[in-house]
Amino acid sequence: MREVSAPGGVGPGSPLYGIGRGEVAWYIDFSPQNRFAVTRRERYSLMGDCPKILAVATASPPHVVRQADVRTMIESLFSDVLATDDRLIQVFDHAHIEKRHFCAPLDWLAADRTFAERNQRYIESAVALAGEAARKAMTLAGLQSHDVDHIIFVSSTGIATPSLDARLSNTLDLRSDCRRTPIWGLGCAGGVAGLARAREFALGDPSARILFIALELCSVTFQRNDLSRRNLVATSLFADGAAAVIVAGARAAIPAGGMPPLDVIASRSKLWKDTLDLMGWTVESDGLHVVFSRDIPTVVQEKVRPSLEEFLRVQGLGLETIDHMVMHPGGAKVLSAFAEALDLPENAYRHSREVLRDFGNMSSPTCLFVLERFLEAGEIAAGQTAVMMALGPGFSAEYLLLRGASD
Repeated sequence: MREVSAPGGVGPGSPLYGIGRGEVAWYIDFSPQNRFAVTRRERYSLMGDCPKILAVATASPPHVVRQADVRTMIESLFSDVLATDDRLIQVFDHAHIEKRHFCAPLDWLAADRTFAERNQRYIESAVALAGEAARKAMTLAGLQSHDVDHIIFVSSTGIATPSLDARLSNTLDLRSDCRRTPIWGLGCAGGVAGLARAREFALGDPSARILFIALELCSVTFQRNDLSRRNLVATSLFADGAAAVIVAGARAAIPAGGMPPLDVIASRSKLWKDTLDLMGWTVESDGLHVVFSRDIPTVVQEKVRPSLEEFLRVQGLGLETIDHMVMHPGGAKVLSAFAEALDLPENAYRHSREVLRDFGNMSSPTCLFVLERFLEAGEIAAGQTAVMMALGPGFSAEYLLLRGASD
């Protein structure tokens, strides 16, 4: 055991004083209201022990589609339904999306294809797109493929065995002893949750350099024969993309140069009971059918702030102390619900709004596209804090606390 500083830098002679080892410290609270109470906190203040984000890179597939073009396709395919209720097509106008990227042209997506055909397109496109993002991230971090000790791959829009991380290990020429962790089913929360898993692996092996990839090809899940409102909403919103992040442990060998790193301080998962029907897939004979409840913005307004404040309180922080919010733009209504629940000015989530406008909701990688914009703008300065947040099936939230590193 050794003495450590409590959150906020306090120590002996101040209200919080603690001893600890590794990731968790026990603090004795000498404040008048909690005299001698012992509390367990993650060690927010120990900067040197934190895993670091060294690089973030994104990749988009080649087929750029304007929102108006998708609307025209849907008006043709769903003409019978829209003839009885033309208000449904207005979701395209209210999505606040100008363009998206798809892994196939619209005429390919509009054709009546089997689950097997669409999944094969997913595998082929995923390997190429994820490989592009991974190479960009390794280059930004100054790493070669043989430097990667662990690859984590997150996706929920197709299936593959051998898994895509195994296929990427071949195309990227990773070492044969590189550890692999594929994660499926996290949906939109996967970008933040996967980055949290990378942090945990880096804490377990401080010398590790980890390649984390989030990829989704939502377009190949389009169901042309599903005339439901939820399918129409999904078609107006979801898109394709990939993002890769290099995370290094505290004792990892890191090349000089590169972007100013980010400390990955802490993470928190929150699962709300009895909300399984809000978001996800139903698996049917013709493939994956989206589950997307209209109640999601209401849940955001009611549930997110208390759970986020609980997470920050454990770190000795409050909402008012956070400099930046890196929010997953699940949709225009969801983004507005986030802003309302957290009392955020419009400028605070402009990167999220712009990513939604330019790329749509790509599910798991979307939040990483937003983080990339923060980094390109140089907005998370040394010592400043940022919270990444995303919602996903379960119904669940994922939070990640970041800080601009001093070195």
